[in-house]
Amino acid sequence: MATHRSAPSYTVESLIDAVHRRFIEADLYYGHGTDNAWDEAVALVLSQTGLPDDETVLNETIQPAVVADIVDMAELRATRRLPLAYVIGSCQYRGVEFLVKPGVIVPRSPIGFLLQDGLAPWLRGPVSTVLDLCCGSGCLGILAALDFPQSRVVMVDVDPRAVALARQNVVRHGLSERIDVVQRDVLDQGLEPGRQSEQSFDLILCNPPYVNREDMAALPREYLAEPVRGLAAGDDGLDVMAPLMEILPTLLSEQGLFVGEVGNSAAALRARFPEHPFIWPELPYGGEGVFLLEAEMLSSHTARLG
Repeated sequence: MATHRSAPSYTVESLIDAVHRRFIEADLYYGHGTDNAWDEAVALVLSQTGLPDDETVLNETIQPAVVADIVDMAELRATRRLPLAYVIGSCQYRGVEFLVKPGVIVPRSPIGFLLQDGLAPWLRGPVSTVLDLCCGSGCLGILAALDFPQSRVVMVDVDPRAVALARQNVVRHGLSERIDVVQRDVLDQGLEPGRQSEQSFDLILCNPPYVNREDMAALPREYLAEPVRGLAAGDDGLDVMAPLMEILPTLLSEQGLFVGEVGNSAAALRARFPEHPFIWPELPYGGEGVFLLEAEMLSSHTARLG
C-alpha cells in the first residue's frame, strides 16, 4: 500500500480495505484492544477521519491529505509493529477514549469490563473511596470514578511518564475534583505487614507488571514496544503482586474489595498463597488471571493464620 499527497481519492470503505490488506500482508500480532486486522483498519481510518462507526459513512470520500496521513500511520504500524494506540495517540477502551503515549502500557485490562456491572455480587457496600495501584494511563481509576460517581479516587504509579499521562486523562474527562494522581512505588506506602494505613479503601484495583521471565522471552514485537518495566515481574511474575498481598489487609476497608490481575501468572499466585480465598470471576470479554479478594474473607483468613 503506497500513496502521497496527490493520491487518488478513497472512500471510507476502500481505504479500510486497503489498510486491512496491508495489515494482513504484514502478518501483525493483535491484542491491544483488537484481535484482528479488520478491526484495526477500521479503528485507524475512523480515528483520523472523525467519522462514526456506521455503515452510512462507507461511501464518503476522504480528503487526499487525510488519506496520506492514514497510509503513513498504517506503514508505521506494519513496519515497526507498534501497537496501534501508540500510532494514533489514543484508544477506545470500554467505549471511553484515553490518550496513549509510548512508554506507558496500552489500556486493555479485563478489569474495566468487570467494573461496568458494579462488581456484583462481590462488592457488598457503597464505594466512597477507590485506590488504583499501578495506574498507568489512568484508565481503570477513571472508569471507576465514572461507574461509582460518589467516590473519590487515588491513582498511584511509580513512573513519572504514566503519572503525567494519567493526569492528562483525568483532566480530559473532567474528573480533577475527584481523582488524585500520585507518583509513588505501590509498595512504598509507609506500611509494614500488620500496620494500618492512614486511609482505607472500599475498592482497590491493581493491574501491575505480571509477565514472568519465560513469557517475557516469548512476547511478540508489539508487546515489546511497551515499557519492560510495565510488563516484567521476575521469574514467576509476582515481584509486585506477592509483596502487595502482605499489606493488602491494611489498605482495605471492612467491606472492601480488591481486584487484581496477574494474567498467565495466576498458577504461581495460587501456589504462593494457597490459603488465600481468591475468587476467579468469569471475564465477559475474555482474558485471564483476574481475581478478587473480599476484605471480610481475607481478614478471617489472616486471623486464622495468626
